[in-house]
Amino acid sequence: MIYYRNEVRGSGVDARALKHAAQRLLTAVGEGDSSLSIVLVGDERIRDLNREHRGKDKPTDVLSFSLVENGHEPAGERMIGDVVISIDTARRQAAGYEAPLQRELYRLLIHGILHVLGHDHEQPGERREMEREERRLAAAIELPWPYEDR
Repeated sequence: MIYYRNEVRGSGVDARALKHAAQRLLTAVGEGDSSLSIVLVGDERIRDLNREHRGKDKPTDVLSFSLVENGHEPAGERMIGDVVISIDTARRQAAGYEAPLQRELYRLLIHGILHVLGHDHEQPGERREMEREERRLAAAIELPWPYEDR
C-alpha cells in the first residue's frame, strides 16, 4: 500500500500516477507487498526535517526514513519507510534539465526508495552501485534517465 500526502497546494502533481509508479518500483525491488509513505512538502518544511534529522540547515530534494534499516517492522503490514520530497527543489531541478516536474518526482522517488532500502552514495563504489540501481528502476517505470553519461 502506498500512503500519500501532498502538503503543497496547487503543485500540479498527478498523485495517482505517482502512487502507481511507487507501487511498480516496490515490485521491482522485491517489496511489492510492502507499504511506503510518500509526503510532498515545500522547501521550508524539508529544511526543518533536514536540520532535525541530518544536522544540515538547508533544503534538500528528498529525505528518506527507513523502517527496515532500524528494525521497526511491526507485525502485519510491512511498512518499509517514508520518502519526503520537496516540490520546490524538485521543480528547480527539473527546470535545470528541462524535464517536467512529474518526471523529476519519479526520479526522486526512486532515489528515496533506494535509501529506504539501505543504499547509499557516500563512497565512489556505493555511488556507482546506487546509480546502476537507479537506472534499472527508471527503466522499470519507463522513465528516461535525466543525466548525461560521465
